[in-house]
Amino acid sequence: MRRRSSRKLILVAILVGILASAAYAFTASNTVPASQAGSGNNTISGYTATNVAYTLNATTPTNIDSVAFTIAPTTTSAVKIQLAAAGSWYSCVNASGSVTCATTSPQATVVAATQLTVVAVQ
Repeated sequence: MRRRSSRKLILVAILVGILASAAYAFTASNTVPASQAGSGNNTISGYTATNVAYTLNATTPTNIDSVAFTIAPTTTSAVKIQLAAAGSWYSCVNASGSVTCATTSPQATVVAATQLTVVAVQ
């Protein structure tokens, strides 16, 4: 009986060795492409808005139909404004530093306009 137990033990050991070798062969064949990682920092500088002008609605002068201003530096990829602390954000068009923002959807009003917040990104 000892001989059978020894043979079984040897066969099990050989089988475990074969399986371990096969598993190693699969893991040894993995290919990982080169990649990069890193971090950095840079200065965030602001924009300057000047010459702000509000255009009132001709029929209902308590409504603000648009806001226009000059922005520097003139290069932006997006400009938005807000006329009240928790109010709507309005998209703007920048034509070489001359910015115009339609404020009719939703309609801005003189009463609700308490501040002008300008957000611009390059």
